[in-house]
Amino acid sequence: MSLINTEVKPFQATAYHNGKFVPVSNENLKGKWSVFVFYPADFTFVCPTELGDLADHYAEFQKLGVEVYGISTDTHFAHKAWHDSSDTIAKVKYPLIGDPTATLARNFEVLIEEEGLAYRGTFVIDPQGKIKIIEVHDNGIGRDASELLRKVKAAQYVAAHPGEVCPAKWTEGAETLKPSLDLVGKI
Repeated sequence: MSLINTEVKPFQATAYHNGKFVPVSNENLKGKWSVFVFYPADFTFVCPTELGDLADHYAEFQKLGVEVYGISTDTHFAHKAWHDSSDTIAKVKYPLIGDPTATLARNFEVLIEEEGLAYRGTFVIDPQGKIKIIEVHDNGIGRDASELLRKVKAAQYVAAHPGEVCPAKWTEGAETLKPSLDLVGKI
C-alpha cells in the first residue's frame, strides 16, 4: 500500500532549530505545506551536500509557505554538534529532527532496519497533513532542491486548481492540462 494521500501518523520529536532544541509533532504540519527530507546520518558525505542545497533554496520554500524538515535517526544533540562543526550545515535554518527511535523513519517506510538508518526519502505534505509526493533514493544518490521546489509548486497548483494537472517538466506559469475525453490519444 502506498503512503500517497494518507495522513501523517501522530508523532512527537525534538529538533535542533535556530540554536535551540524545540518540540515538533504532526500538529506542526497542519495548516501549511511541509517537506520531510530523510537522510541517513550526520557527519557523512552526500548528506551535507543535500542539506546545504536545501539551505540555499530555503527562502524560496518559505515564500511558498513551506516548512522544510531534515530528519535522520541521529539525536537532536548530534544535529547541534554537526551544525556547530560544519560550515555547510551551519547554513541550515530549517529544523533538523532527531529520530533516534526510528519512529518517523518507520512511519514513512524509509528505515533500513539492519542499519538503523533511513533511505533518502522526500515527502511533500499538504496543509491537511496528507502526503502528496514521495520520492525515495538509494543512499548513494543525492537529491536536487530545485527539482523538489518545482514539484512543490506543481502540488500546490494542483491543490488550488481542481480539475487541472501538471504535465512533465511543468514549471510555474506554464500550461496545465484539463483531463477530458477530448485529450485521450492526442497528447
